[in-house]
Amino acid sequence: MPLKLYNTLTKKKEKFIPINKNKVGMYSCGPTVYNHAHIGNLRSYLAADLLQKTLKYNGYKINWVMNFTDIDDKTIKGVTENYTKAADNNDLKKYTQKYINIFKSDLAKLNIEKPDFVRATDKIEEIKKMIKKIVDLGFGYEKDGSIYFDIKKYQEKYRDYGKLVGENFMKGMKFGATVNADEYEKENIGDFALWREWKENDSNIFWENENFPKGKPGWHIECSAIGADKLGDQFDIHSGGVDLIFPHHSNEIAQSQTASGKVPFVKYWFHSEHLLVNEEKMAKSKGNFFTLKDIEEKNFNPLALRYLCLGAHYHSTLNFTWQSLEASQNALERLCEFMKSDESRITNHELEIEVESKYESLFLEAINNDLDTPRALAIVWEMIKSKEMSYQNKKALLLKFDRILGLGLSQVKKEKLIIPDEIQILIKEREEARENKNWKRADELREVIKKKGFLVEDVESETDIRKL
Repeated sequence: MPLKLYNTLTKKKEKFIPINKNKVGMYSCGPTVYNHAHIGNLRSYLAADLLQKTLKYNGYKINWVMNFTDIDDKTIKGVTENYTKAADNNDLKKYTQKYINIFKSDLAKLNIEKPDFVRATDKIEEIKKMIKKIVDLGFGYEKDGSIYFDIKKYQEKYRDYGKLVGENFMKGMKFGATVNADEYEKENIGDFALWREWKENDSNIFWENENFPKGKPGWHIECSAIGADKLGDQFDIHSGGVDLIFPHHSNEIAQSQTASGKVPFVKYWFHSEHLLVNEEKMAKSKGNFFTLKDIEEKNFNPLALRYLCLGAHYHSTLNFTWQSLEASQNALERLCEFMKSDESRITNHELEIEVESKYESLFLEAINNDLDTPRALAIVWEMIKSKEMSYQNKKALLLKFDRILGLGLSQVKKEKLIIPDEIQILIKEREEARENKNWKRADELREVIKKKGFLVEDVESETDIRKL
């Protein structure tokens, strides 16, 4: 059951074969730390965490890197509004640290394992070196003090710009015009900024550059430089939301392949779909977004959001409603209650090991089929309802599944079932009555046990005991 993933670069599902046999380099585009991440953002990080958990389950060692975009127009605007227009680099660091801390807390609450976090501002030297290399190779140029990437020249050599987004999207696009911000018009692909010159009316947030005018890096170059520094010129997986496919990830490919001369920059591109609200994309600009704090204030367990996201395939859109979150919380609570119970079951199934192996194979087959979590959850519930496994073995298998699902079931405190001597004597007497086919006496004893606070249920040849 090899792992198969949908690769945005090739537009097909492929068998996962890492560059290095058992080691996987994985990069995820992190948040721009000027505000709380909304739950649409968090879905992307949940998908990335699901992937890295699956890779570990399959025996791979993961080097997972995630950046913090702590230098761009949004972070600068935030710091100048909260400090003064004379804010400097130290003010920027203090301002963004607040949102970095909130983001890390959100990830912990969602049981997302901590990647290797890297601030963009901690890699300014690496960014400057990459820009200089691109310029020296003839793929970057200076205009009005800023440095731009020449897409037309790149396309003439590599002929793959836009491959990530697809040929239909690229049809009719014109190359060559300079775009002063990292934005694109619909019918024009602009030469995007690698380095943006500091202007007199800007804040005091800038970096000296021995090769170019002082200023700050463009958005796209941050990830290229961090990825190369932490994972090398080529690595296995790059993840992010579908909204980053163009222009951000398309420009990352162009920058990175130009600087290194190695193709492909990334072997597998992994993109998660949007989380919708009332069938519309969730976005801060639309004001239709919710944060994890909003969820907690309505008394929802953050892991209910994780369960909700598992209920839809990462490659399909998911419409968020409070009703769907409530249903997910109810399902999560049922799993927790199952883990808490310590029911005794008298069983003698010779085929139990075979049944357990069947469910584990079905679960792994679903997960390894491009992370088919809806199918995997269905198998979980089917396993729980099975009459062919003991409670103890079901719980053990569920905990094994949760190494991928990440619902925190290992942290659920178990309630040990203590059966008083008096009840144990009655249970034994009832079993003897059943063995003698004295069904009337067995039913009478069940009622006596029930009045004393315990429920006895017979399932084929097994007996379950629960406290009422």
